[in-house]
Amino acid sequence: MMKLKFKHQQFQIDAVNAVVDCFAGQPNTVSKYTLDRGNRPFTAQMEIEAFTDRYSDAVGFKNKELMITDQDVLANIQKVQKRNGLKVSEKLEGRYNLTIEMETGTGKTYTYIRTMFELNKKYGWSKFIVVVPSIAIREGVYKSFQITEDHFINDYGIKARYFIYNSKQLHNIESFASDAGINVMIINSQAFNARGKDARRIYMELDDFQSRRPIDVIAQTNPILIIDEPQSVEGERTKEALKAFNPLFTLRYSATHRQEYNKIYRLDALDAYNKKLVKKIQVKGISVKGSTGTEGYLYLEGIDVSSKKPPIARIEFEKKTGAGIKKVPLKVNAGDDLYQLSGGLEQYRGYVVSEVNGYKNTVSFLNGLTLSAGDVQGDIHDLTFRRIQIRETIVSHFEKEKYLFHKGIKVLSLFFIDEVAKYRKYDRDGTALNGEYAQIFEEEYTRILNEYLSLFNDDPYIKYLQGISVKDTHKGYFSIDKKTNRLVNSKVSARETESDDVDAYDLIMKDKERLLSFEEPTRFIFSHSALREGWDNPNVFQICTLKHSDSTIKKRQEVGRGLRLCVNMHGERIDSSIPGIDVHDINVLTVVASESYEQFARQLQAEIAETLADRPHKADVQFFLDRAVTNERGETIRIDEHLAKKLNKFFYKKDYIDEDDNLTQNYFTAVETDSVEVPEEFNNHVEAVVELLKEIYSPDKTSLVSDERKGNVKELKPNDNFYKKEFQDLWNIINRKTAYTVRFDSDELVKKCIEAIDQKLAVPDIQFRVKYGEMTKIDSRDRLKKGEAFEVKESYGGIVYNYAVSQHKYDLIGKLVDETRLTRKTIVRILTGISPAKFALYRKNPEQFIINTARIINEQKATTIIEHITYDVVNDTFDTSIFTLNNMKGNLGSDAIEAKKHIYDFVLTDSKVEKQFARELDTGREVCVFAKLPRGFFIPTPVGDYNPDWAIVFNEGDVKHIYFVAETKGSMDSLELREVEKAKIYCARKHFESISTGNVKYEVVNSYEKLLEIVK
Repeated sequence: MMKLKFKHQQFQIDAVNAVVDCFAGQPNTVSKYTLDRGNRPFTAQMEIEAFTDRYSDAVGFKNKELMITDQDVLANIQKVQKRNGLKVSEKLEGRYNLTIEMETGTGKTYTYIRTMFELNKKYGWSKFIVVVPSIAIREGVYKSFQITEDHFINDYGIKARYFIYNSKQLHNIESFASDAGINVMIINSQAFNARGKDARRIYMELDDFQSRRPIDVIAQTNPILIIDEPQSVEGERTKEALKAFNPLFTLRYSATHRQEYNKIYRLDALDAYNKKLVKKIQVKGISVKGSTGTEGYLYLEGIDVSSKKPPIARIEFEKKTGAGIKKVPLKVNAGDDLYQLSGGLEQYRGYVVSEVNGYKNTVSFLNGLTLSAGDVQGDIHDLTFRRIQIRETIVSHFEKEKYLFHKGIKVLSLFFIDEVAKYRKYDRDGTALNGEYAQIFEEEYTRILNEYLSLFNDDPYIKYLQGISVKDTHKGYFSIDKKTNRLVNSKVSARETESDDVDAYDLIMKDKERLLSFEEPTRFIFSHSALREGWDNPNVFQICTLKHSDSTIKKRQEVGRGLRLCVNMHGERIDSSIPGIDVHDINVLTVVASESYEQFARQLQAEIAETLADRPHKADVQFFLDRAVTNERGETIRIDEHLAKKLNKFFYKKDYIDEDDNLTQNYFTAVETDSVEVPEEFNNHVEAVVELLKEIYSPDKTSLVSDERKGNVKELKPNDNFYKKEFQDLWNIINRKTAYTVRFDSDELVKKCIEAIDQKLAVPDIQFRVKYGEMTKIDSRDRLKKGEAFEVKESYGGIVYNYAVSQHKYDLIGKLVDETRLTRKTIVRILTGISPAKFALYRKNPEQFIINTARIINEQKATTIIEHITYDVVNDTFDTSIFTLNNMKGNLGSDAIEAKKHIYDFVLTDSKVEKQFARELDTGREVCVFAKLPRGFFIPTPVGDYNPDWAIVFNEGDVKHIYFVAETKGSMDSLELREVEKAKIYCARKHFESISTGNVKYEVVNSYEKLLEIVK
């Protein structure tokens, strides 16, 4: 059976450390107390238990109260906030309340479980309560504890005891209080904050709990509260009820906080997307052009483009048949007459195709009508519209599945519906029958399946499809009426939901691994909108909403069910750590919307923008002030007022920002072409400045959603150029794989590190800045809302000379071991070898000392490795399947261009530089054939796998000269500043030296002209 695997991901570790570091200085203590065992009848067995420590009536274990002051906690919080680029709290908001923002699908449950282990390890705290808003989330959290159990045992050597609160299983609370290990209670808010006898039992003195109140026993442990999705939990009544738990402090985890207290970590939608921690979102919109019934029904599914023949439009229209008028799919070209093709239906008179435009994704008719892909016109009944949505979802499912099946990744699709009867209905005898949506699904699925069966006969994927019946491949997940065993709409009552909904989630929540396996035939899931939160299966690749607009359910909530990165059949998450892939080539979520792409994208972007309100929006002086930028050499620049103003003015002169300090298109173009310029003081920190500017949210420049219908280059298949002898000769040389070996003396590394630290290590003073301001005249509500009603009149700062700047005792050696992956022995040798003057900097600013020292050590480590690396050819090659089995799609006229000399009919490019380079290769008389190499072709290096860009065969007289270009960059100067890129290039040279005898050349160029210079 599949077992999900978990990795150590830096962004999650950063979120854990953000919490742990807020309590720096707290001693590590196990706290005992006298546990009230209540009024129990005395027995002989209890007399025996009284003489043992394990079962003593007197001993309970609780979280040790905070021994550091409020001022210490606030100072720690402020330090963490500065480190994470967040607004600095001026006071403890809500007292010991911390906000952690993590985008849906990035593993917040994993993160707060790991946080429990770290808090226990660091401070001895062991009592935790996870509060959730619903049964669905409760079951999901419980499942997370189960599937991460072995992972955390391996990391920490201990096991957490966890349970779901049940008012009729109070022995769990007894164990929660008396057990010394990590104990976690998971409780949904209705269990202590709803009307009804069961909900009130937590506050009652119960006979079956020795006349004690469960809440009192829990409160004595001084638990740490973790609130999952607080915006759904914390009404005013719940906030008051939470006080009864007597929490030591409260942690709040969500992607969409309604109210924030001391935010210490942020991984919002923009961060998650830029770091490729969630799926890329594509939308298939459907736009109704008319509904009067006077126009013929017509739906433009899309445009198929090819470089060898004119584009073809895929349409659905009505046709006269022997069985009556039916809606049928058809492919049409310019000149086709729908009146004739329909069998003479009058509504199509004048519908002669005048143009099929692959660049604009449109089809035009002689009667003046133009439809864009996704447009539907005519008398559109609701069921017709839903059929289109279901069909489009199945089409997207098959397109992805055909590719991902060969990578061992199962594809799931999720339909949201508004009532069970549309999926499942029952006759008088109670026999289950298909509802209208299930019936439509089976009809459309069968039709599309037959198309695939006719096209791909000998593919293992087809054998997989043939083994699944249409009845078994879809399931509905709803509440179950226990009396009749029928699917029913979700209940509103908290009590009824708790008793009825649990069984409805068994496969998709409790048996997640089975649903992800190819042995389980379920691939399409129909569910009520209740599934919109609390369940995130990583392999949902399509989401379709078959229900009327519901303003209470936001698009972001629905999309969130499919954002998590997928896993393969071995339980391995397909993320950036997997060699030979681009995360967003595989992880794409298609949303089949019930409106146009523009409408859907606009609303989704607006909802996301609401969560980005606290991100900076302008590159003004204030944005740069007091920030730090550090390059790959570990050199840090603290940006004071002078440098902040200089950066701002420089960017304005370069037209990187406008008069209102908003980033311009010129800036984004410079980023894309690696040609960003900075003031001379920052010449060695270009990338660090660009990275800093990524914090700025530019609504008109940042799009997290793309139009799926514009990807009209659907599939790339090798053409005749691929099979040319010249390219095959090149491929037979470069397809050989190598392995690298690094042999170096650790004494040499220690010596280099000591010398580098003594020469380069600089640690800035800890500085403070005081600002004095006063409220100015408020001439508009907007100024007040933006916080512009105060004006700074004076500011001053200085250096903190007191060396005892931190009460926190750092594990200096341990921290450096974590950051460098060297042994403790090696780190000790380095630290004891550096000069006393350099080591004294540790007392001056411990955190910066650790950061800068680790960077210098890692730089020397990388240099030492590179200097001693050798590549040897291994008995393995890259298979041609990296060219034939690909998921590359593009948009003609945007990122896809036609080519005559490329191994595909189209070249997909990542930037304007690449697009121009590809055009010049294709028109260059000197070029015989070329290829944009797929990501499946890569060279292993100690600093990450390296994917070269181009493979090119040049002509020279009667002899074919093979030439290889690794990388195209807009600016060679910026490349020289990138230590990691330089290391990869060095390794690539070694790799190609080992696989060829000089007939394959390897270079890095920034233009076609530069390439020709080298060739000639």
